[in-house]
Amino acid sequence: MNHAKKIILGSSSTYRKTLLERLNLAFECHSPNIDESPLQNESAQDLVKRLTIEKAQAVHVERKARGRSDPALIITSDQVATLESHILGKPHSTENAIKQLTQFSGKKVSFLTGLCLFDEKSQSHQYELSEYHVYFRALSQDEITQYIAIEQPLDCAGSFKCEGLGVCLFERMEGNDPNSLIGLPLILLSSFLRNAGVNPIDRSTNSL
Repeated sequence: MNHAKKIILGSSSTYRKTLLERLNLAFECHSPNIDESPLQNESAQDLVKRLTIEKAQAVHVERKARGRSDPALIITSDQVATLESHILGKPHSTENAIKQLTQFSGKKVSFLTGLCLFDEKSQSHQYELSEYHVYFRALSQDEITQYIAIEQPLDCAGSFKCEGLGVCLFERMEGNDPNSLIGLPLILLSSFLRNAGVNPIDRSTNSL
């Protein structure tokens, strides 16, 4: 018999919250408090894996510290954008966003999104890296500055919002799940949840 399971999204991202809501599962949001600085000579793949798992562990430790004894499934994710193997951060300013999109013009940018599902009951986790590639068309400076002024993508890795006007910057996209570009690969997450006994389509396995 399948029992309902508590689900926690370990993120403060409104984008990830909106994506998870598409699975029609009840969940809570807890923001993990970790240092996201990369280690010296750490690869993009290693950085994403480390931070994704550390976020899940941080939420778990915080719940234990608050005396929560109801075991939960904790979902965490981390993402970096890379251009020619160089890690790109969030722009945080209009000037940096213009620099990023100018660099991207006519090039391929890869987005590496780590996904972790930590099961507090079994003290085990599932982890996988999802890669998604965006091929930018040749962009004029006028297009870049106008786009940034319209969407203000200053908190987005890569300085664009693919769920909005950002698609107009692309020549094509390549990958298994376009949701991973926004920050939460839902196809992979659905697989992780089924492995943990929660099938979003089967109401008998739905969360509390």
